[in-house]
Amino acid sequence: MNTYFFIAGILCFLLGIAHSILGEYLIFNSKRIKGKLIPTKANEYLKERHLRILWATWHLATVFGWCIGILLLKISVLEKSQLINFMVKSISTTMILSSLLVLIATKGKHPGWFVLLAIGIVLIIGA
Repeated sequence: MNTYFFIAGILCFLLGIAHSILGEYLIFNSKRIKGKLIPTKANEYLKERHLRILWATWHLATVFGWCIGILLLKISVLEKSQLINFMVKSISTTMILSSLLVLIATKGKHPGWFVLLAIGIVLIIGA
């Protein structure tokens, strides 16, 4: 088993859990009518339909992260091949570029950039 790929997969799951829980608590909780799943409290700057798609997109990032995590957990127990090398290089590049995007966009104030970078580096080490 490739422990590095396994660790990277687990980090993807943990990042997704933190992302969804903290997003719901810090961002969407105040924009939701009590008892409703989807936030709908619009204001003059953000229409309800925009708020709904922001909420959906927020959680899509988590779902996609979990998908990558599942792939990495499976890859961690497989023998290396050209396809696996390609997948790992693609995922590590995606994680590092995503890290830079979050780092620049938030001026380093959002901790997600560090976890994304860690995943990318762990994958490079494991390759």
